[in-house]
Amino acid sequence: MKWETLGFNDIPDILNSVDDGLFQGLLDYAYDVKRKTVGTKVYFRGLIEYSNICIKNCYYCGIRRDNRSARRYTMTPAEVADAGMLAYRQGMGSVVLQSGERTDGAFIDTVTDLIVRLKEVSGGKLGITLSLGEQSPDVYRRWFDAGAHRYLLRIETSSPALYARLHPADHDYGRRVECLSVLKGIGYQTGTGVMIGLPYQTAGDLAGDIEFFRDMDIDMIGMGPYILHSDTPLASGFEDAHATQTERFRLSLKMVALTRILLRDVNIAATTALQVLDPAGREKALRAGANIIMPNITPSKYRPDYTLYQGKPCADEEPEQCMGCLNARIRMIGEEVGLNEWGDSPRFKERAEAATASSIPVRNDT
Repeated sequence: MKWETLGFNDIPDILNSVDDGLFQGLLDYAYDVKRKTVGTKVYFRGLIEYSNICIKNCYYCGIRRDNRSARRYTMTPAEVADAGMLAYRQGMGSVVLQSGERTDGAFIDTVTDLIVRLKEVSGGKLGITLSLGEQSPDVYRRWFDAGAHRYLLRIETSSPALYARLHPADHDYGRRVECLSVLKGIGYQTGTGVMIGLPYQTAGDLAGDIEFFRDMDIDMIGMGPYILHSDTPLASGFEDAHATQTERFRLSLKMVALTRILLRDVNIAATTALQVLDPAGREKALRAGANIIMPNITPSKYRPDYTLYQGKPCADEEPEQCMGCLNARIRMIGEEVGLNEWGDSPRFKERAEAATASSIPVRNDT
């Protein structure tokens, strides 16, 4: 395979291939592209799992509204501020404030206050990414004006037909895509992502996902293997054999590598779900082209309850332990941590410069 001439039409064949030589060649070439386009610094985003209360009812998610087994919680503002201070003290450039989806006024007001508080405790130095689902343009604007600068809204699949099989009828694919467009228009660094190895998913669907990232001009991408949660409708009848786990892990690394090669200068996360299927999953993703890791800095008493999927790693670790472990893992593969940096993708920086010339509001750390 001549990787230099790789095109989108080649993706399905590569994803379906069982050739180990082709697989390793893909990963090696993707890492070379990574070194040349975004470098070998790994940027941390301290993950704060603020609340597992959700109004959505997605068929794959462990915190879906109708899961009566979930023990619900919401962190206090003081706990969120303490987590932000921990991230700041340990040199993380950014935090991610994540929760189940809510659209009520109390939630919107509280998030606004939390953004301001996180900025205050770090003297304005912490970057703030939000992952809080579908909201109105006014809410997105309000949170941007309060100090958030990135937003992650995972599409989970770019196939409308597959999306419909993963969600109840009141979940609107078009609405989710529209939200991504609104976020970009406001000036957020915009991220999305997909699950890999879903029931009913084809290699063509996954190829379409990468084309979706390109067409939407996405800045940051989070992809990981589908891992079932037994208290969800999608888990019923899904065979989770070891061979299937292996296939999903390889598919995930291939998707990271292909996205790096074809989109080049975006940020790509080495997602925690990879570590469920392989103890070195996140490091292998870094070697396949990823450059972002999200250490979990949620207080340990809440972590077992934020279970989007089963087998979540490091659920019983204190945040300080998680950070130390990741630092060691990254050094072992010859990369370095970008301490006290936001780590914007070159793609966003280029667009920010063009937007500044056009008087479109953007927020970056340069």
